[in-house]
Formats: sequence, C-alpha cells, structure tokens
Amino acid sequence: MDQNSVFDRHNLRRKLRFWRIATVLIVLAIVGSILVSQNKDIISGEHIARVEIAGVIQDDDELIARLDGIAEDENAKALILTISSPGGTTYGGERIYKAIKRVSEKKPVVADIRTLAASAGYMIAAGSDHIVAGETSIVGSIGVIFQYPQVSELLKKIGVSYEEIKSSPLKAEPSPFHPASEEAVAMINSMVTDSYDWFVDLVAENRNLSRAETLKIADGSIYTGRQGLENKLIDSLGGEAEIRAFLETKDINKDLEIIERRKPRVPQAPFLSGSIDNIIQKLLGFDPEISQNWLKDQKLFLDGLLSVWQFGNSTQQQN
Repeated sequence: MDQNSVFDRHNLRRKLRFWRIATVLIVLAIVGSILVSQNKDIISGEHIARVEIAGVIQDDDELIARLDGIAEDENAKALILTISSPGGTTYGGERIYKAIKRVSEKKPVVADIRTLAASAGYMIAAGSDHIVAGETSIVGSIGVIFQYPQVSELLKKIGVSYEEIKSSPLKAEPSPFHPASEEAVAMINSMVTDSYDWFVDLVAENRNLSRAETLKIADGSIYTGRQGLENKLIDSLGGEAEIRAFLETKDINKDLEIIERRKPRVPQAPFLSGSIDNIIQKLLGFDPEISQNWLKDQKLFLDGLLSVWQFGNSTQQQN
C-alpha cells in the first residue's frame, strides 16, 4: 500500500471518528432537552396553584415537599386541593394535613372534593380554609381503625403450631397466630381512641364546631355533599365558579391562571418508553395492562393506624 493510500485511509478514519462523536453529542443533547422538558414546570408570573391528591393516602415526602414549595412561592397566590381519596394511614393524613396548614398560614387554600374525601381524605380537606364538594360527592367517615389478620384456626386445621418466647405479655401484640388477650385489646383500643380524639378535635377546630356537635357526625358515617353541607362538613356545593368566588373574597384576582403543580415525572426518553417490568411481563406471557388494572382494584395492606373508608370492588368500579 503506497503512502497516499495510507494517508487517505487515516483521513477517512479521522472523519468517521469526528462524525461518530458529533452524532453521540447531538443525540445526548436531544435526549437531555427531552428530559428537561418532561420534568420542568414552566411557571411564570402570579397564578393559583392546584395540587391533586388521589387514591390511598400514605406518608408522602414528595407531596409534602411540593406543598411546602407552594407555601414559599410568592407567585402562587392561592392553592386549590383537588381531592378524590377514601383515606389511608392516619400518620400519612396527619403529615399532609400539617403541610396544608403551613400553606394556609401564608395564602388561601380551597379543598375541591370530587368523587370522595373520606377518613384521612377528609382530614386533609379539613386543613383548608374553604371546602367545596359536588352534591353527590362523598365526605366524612371520621374515625380510626386498626386491623390485623387472625390465622390461628387455619393453622390448627393444617396441623401447624406456633410457639413464641417474648420479654413481656404485650410484646408483638396483637398477634395473627392466637386470639388477642384482654390486655392486648385494651392497649390497641387505647391507641385507636387517642387517635380518634385527635381527629375529632381537628375537625371541631377547623370546622368551627363544638366537640359535642362533632361527635354526633363522627361515628364513621359517610355523607353526600348535600348532607355534608347541612352538617357543616363542607362550605359550599359546586366547582370552579364557587372556588373562584371564595378566592375573590380573599382578594385573589379572578382572572389568575390555575396551574397544576404536579409530581415531577421520572425522566424517560421516547425510545425508552417501554418499562423493564412491562417487557418482563410480556416475555412471561402476561398482559401488562391487565395486571396493572388488577393491582389497582386490590385493597392495600397498610401499616399502622388507619383512617380509611373501606369499600369493595363493585363500588370502586362505579366510581
């Protein structure tokens, strides 16, 4: 091979290397811009923030951080909470309620109850300055519950015994492996009662009700929006028009844009849209969409004290 051929080949390799690097950089730049645009909320100027709280309520650091961010955002002149929740853990509801109260100390907060706000769902709504619901929305279910399984009879039937050695009689009680003792029942009942008293006082304080008035409607009952208005659990029936009317009384410009303050999305380029778990399910012969819908229809087992309105699959499908 002569010297010119070697030189030409060297130049060709150098050009190919250049275009490969340039192509990689261009692709990275495009992907980067896509990821930034997916994860960026473009918020400019004064506005009314809206946050959606839906599904089972649990301890949610991201949601609380988002609410705290809105509290500190001077451009967010008010907050609308769109709520559709049957409740969840009492502790999760407590943390979100307190975050909402921090927002209400700095700007008006309105709870917009859609399908339902029951138990811990109503707890967080009570932290707002004004509650709006539909005439057929479901509200209430003020109460606390502690649940645990009991499998002792099943173990007897299959011939399995369960032995334990513990430091004191109330350690790890109540247990699913034997009926609860009177002392264990009393312990759990004390916890439930204490949390219930806290919930009742919270509603009484925020809804300007006496404790006696609150106890009358805090027996776990659920109410329609119309019944909730009659029982002072909500302030008005309606939707956005009623929300803006209230905000006007707080000197919030009725023409301000309502901007959704959503949970940041997980960055993902279009060509990576097929998730690994979906691919695995397809390889195993499952339909990912069917399995995801099945999971959504199942009741969750939550840890700790619960403030949740229990409802079956038939009701879920109707809602």
